[in-house]
Amino acid sequence: MNKYKIKKIVLAYSGGLDTSAIIPWLKDSYNDCDVIAFVANIGQNNSDLEDIENKAIQSGASKCYIIDLKKEFVDKYVYPVLKTGALYEGTYMLGTAMARPIIAKAQVDLALNIGADTLCHGATGKGNDQVRFETAYSSLAPQLNVIAPWREWNLSSREMLINYLKERNIKTTASLEKIYSRDENIWHVSTEGGILENLWNAPNEDCWIWTVDPLTAPNQPENVIITIKKGSVIAINKKKLSPFQCLKELNELGAKHGIGRLDIVENRLVGIKSRGCYETPGGTIMMKALRAVEQLVLDRDSFKWREQLGQEMSYVVYDGRWFTPFRDSIQIAAESLSELVNGEVVLQLYKGNVTAIQKKSKNSLYAEEFATFGKDKVYDHSHAGGFIRLFSLSSRIRALKNYNYHNK
Repeated sequence: MNKYKIKKIVLAYSGGLDTSAIIPWLKDSYNDCDVIAFVANIGQNNSDLEDIENKAIQSGASKCYIIDLKKEFVDKYVYPVLKTGALYEGTYMLGTAMARPIIAKAQVDLALNIGADTLCHGATGKGNDQVRFETAYSSLAPQLNVIAPWREWNLSSREMLINYLKERNIKTTASLEKIYSRDENIWHVSTEGGILENLWNAPNEDCWIWTVDPLTAPNQPENVIITIKKGSVIAINKKKLSPFQCLKELNELGAKHGIGRLDIVENRLVGIKSRGCYETPGGTIMMKALRAVEQLVLDRDSFKWREQLGQEMSYVVYDGRWFTPFRDSIQIAAESLSELVNGEVVLQLYKGNVTAIQKKSKNSLYAEEFATFGKDKVYDHSHAGGFIRLFSLSSRIRALKNYNYHNK
């Protein structure tokens, strides 16, 4: 990459420590190039967006674009992934991973619209996000240059970044005491670093910012009615809402009851294991409701297929392969399975737990007259003998052959 050909850079800017240092570093390193800050509003705390434009300009950006993507994020990224049931390594609800493709796409669109020649992100050389951003860039605009400062500069720690900004009189809210790395959007908030890097340290209250401690959550359970249509949550307590409004309301309800906390060690794509504390209150409630209706509607093979789709989707999203035919094909299959996933679920929220206590669907395959342990008029128990004989036929043939072989 010829540094002197870099003229206009669009930086994915959060206003945090890393991207605040990146703006002056780009201008120092790339011949006083024009740096445009791009901010994606995907439902993070409003305080993070307050005065962010002035902060970017003061750091050296010529302009700052703030683009509201929060409703599109829920509609076109969160809800589709929910239909697949994707959980990375069986637990992580992909809050950061789902957000990267929509950010990257909006960043690319802006760069093309304003005639920029280069894209830049603040992901480190140790993490997953560098792969997610750059794979998206390659899929959408391979002709644009890409700069990844963490793979180029000699600022090797957050302490060095803080000193770098102090030397240039650029303000930052980061400090050595508040050393956590956080990512927040309408779906989740994650906390990494700090005391969490020692696996024997239990997370303290500084590690959780959305949810109350389940131990101090209300002593009385609360029930909520979730209405589902074609695999999507469309109403809460009989009140129809947009996907964004549904998630926002369930976030508040779940946080109140300490729901959605997760402390895990996961396998990063680059081969490093990392620990994170995740809070996904509304998402945890949605996932529980959707799976409850699926239990009624999907037959055994369909349910198994949906689980396989979810596992594949979790790796596709985690690895940053959103803009691929593979992701499209998984999504189409999940949409097909969701056609009949309609129903209503009553969930009980209590001290960090979500329990489906009532569920119904017009498409339910559950039939009480068949399932009952009482007397019925629809099921002939004698039929099971023939079924078992055929189901176990290959095992029977193998055993007979072994018997005959050893008794010759």
